Amino acid sequence: MQKRVYILAIFLFASLSGFSQYNVDYGFSLGVANYLGDIGGGIETAKSGPSDMKLDHTRFAIGGFYRTRFSQKFAFKGSLNYIRLSGDDSNTANPARRSRNLNFRNDMYELEGHLELYLFRVNDVGRTGRYSTDFNLYLFGGVGAFYSNPKGQNANGDWVELQPLQTEGVSYSKINFSIPAGLGFYYTIDRKYRLGLEMGWRTTFTDYIDDVSNTYANDYDGISNKTTQALLDKVNAENDVNNLLTNFDAGSRRGNPDDNDSYLTATVNFSWAIRGRSNFYKSKHNWVLGKNKRKRRKSRAKF
Repeated sequence: MQKRVYILAIFLFASLSGFSQYNVDYGFSLGVANYLGDIGGGIETAKSGPSDMKLDHTRFAIGGFYRTRFSQKFAFKGSLNYIRLSGDDSNTANPARRSRNLNFRNDMYELEGHLELYLFRVNDVGRTGRYSTDFNLYLFGGVGAFYSNPKGQNANGDWVELQPLQTEGVSYSKINFSIPAGLGFYYTIDRKYRLGLEMGWRTTFTDYIDDVSNTYANDYDGISNKTTQALLDKVNAENDVNNLLTNFDAGSRRGNPDDNDSYLTATVNFSWAIRGRSNFYKSKHNWVLGKNKRKRRKSRAKF
C-alpha cells in the first residue's frame, strides 16, 4: 500500500512539475476599440447592440498583461490598458443626432482582471512530435476599473474637458467600473513565445463615457450644446419634412438615460512564457526543453 502511494505521489509531482514550466506569461497587446453610446451611431434610433456602432470611429487600444495558469482549465490574467474612444454626430444619418451636433473623445486608462476558461487545446500543432507549438481557445470574464475623462471640441477645434462643466447639471465620477467578457485564443511557438487574438466587451456602470445621458442644462454654449438654427434648417430640408426638429434648449432631451455606455476591444497579444526551475523536471523531461544531448562523463586514464 505504501509503495502504491509513493508511486502515485511521484507521478503527481512529475505531472505538476511538467505543467508548471510554462504556466506564467507576460506581454503586451495592440488593437482597436469602439464604443456604444449616445453619440453617433446608425440611421435609426439608438440601439443597445454593436449594430449601432460606427466603424469609422474605431480607435486604438494598447496595454500590457500578466497571466498565470493555475490548472488545465483555468488561468488568471491581469492587464493595464490605454484605450481611446470617440464619436461624432456629424457622421450619422440619424436626423435628430445630426442636428444635436455633439462629439467627444475619451482617453481612458483601464485596469482589469479576469478568469480564463479553456475550452479547447491542441498540445502538438502539426503533430511534429516535439510539442513546441500548442493552441489554446478560451472564454473569459472578470471585473475592471477605468479612468474616464471625456472631452468635446469647441468652435476653435480645441478639446475641452466636459466633466467639470456639468453639461447636464450632474457631477459624475471619472473613476468607473466594468465587467469585461469575451473570447480569445493563442499559439505557443517554440515553447516560449505566445501570439494570440482577443475580443472583449465591457459592460459599464456609467452613462457618461461620452458625457451624454439625459437633458440639457444650458442653452447654446458651443460645447455642450452646438445646435444652431442654420443646422436645424439644413437637416429638416434634407429630410423634406417641415418642423421636424426644433432648438435643443435647456431642459430638452439630450440623450437616452435608459442604457449605460459600453465598449469593445479587439487586440493582438504577444507574450513570453516563463520557464520554471524545477531540477526534477529538467532531469526527467529535458526533451520538452529541447535538450536532447546527453552529457558525457569525462574520465582520466589510470596507469
